[in-house]
Amino acid sequence: MVGVPTASVIATILCFTGVALFCGCGHEALSGTEKLIETYFSKNYQEYEYLIHVVNAFQYVIYGIAVFFFLFGILLLAEGFYTTTAIKHILGEFKPPSIKGGLISTVTGGPPKPRSVRGRQPIHTLELLCRCLGKWLGHPDKFVGVTYAVTILWILIFACSAVPVYIYFNTWVTCQSIAAPAKTSAGISNLCADARMYGVLPWNAFPGKVCGASLLAICKTSEFQMTFHLFIAAFVGAAAALVALVSCTD
Repeated sequence: MVGVPTASVIATILCFTGVALFCGCGHEALSGTEKLIETYFSKNYQEYEYLIHVVNAFQYVIYGIAVFFFLFGILLLAEGFYTTTAIKHILGEFKPPSIKGGLISTVTGGPPKPRSVRGRQPIHTLELLCRCLGKWLGHPDKFVGVTYAVTILWILIFACSAVPVYIYFNTWVTCQSIAAPAKTSAGISNLCADARMYGVLPWNAFPGKVCGASLLAICKTSEFQMTFHLFIAAFVGAAAALVALVSCTD
């Protein structure tokens, strides 16, 4: 346990958890949004056909993000183990017999010592991959550069994940005003949620917006509540992953 990079382990767990929240909740929230638009804001398929294509594209992007961060998290943990002072000290100076030719020396790029001198042992593909990985991990500046680039891209994703939360929050606030008409000077019929003003639907979509008691009824549905909370969870997951990435670049 002396050589365990605690900071890297915590950052990796936080990164995995955040990305899992973002991908899982974001995927379902997009599906829920598509269903709400189809049910309450537009009855013409041609009006929300483009929205369906956009939602499907974002869902495929989410699949790619999940795969990428799974591999990136493994590299992040491997880099943490490799650059830990205790591990480097053990492998570089002491080299006890118990780890000669073991997996640790293989992953870190060290040449394993053969047990027998009868002949040259064939190198398996996995062992060759581990050696290449070890040589790459021997240059931490490369990994830090990749982490900086990933962090910048993730900041953009984090900002984008805040947009649906903002839209749903505005709709929820409007519903609260409709539920308590004494607290607002505007008429209930004038309090609306217009999907067209956010670019979700084209301006010629009909009805495109829902007002008054109809909007309040939508806000009370389980579909709206679930989708709203899923977007919040995806936003929190993106924030957690961003914290993990920033801690890796320090």
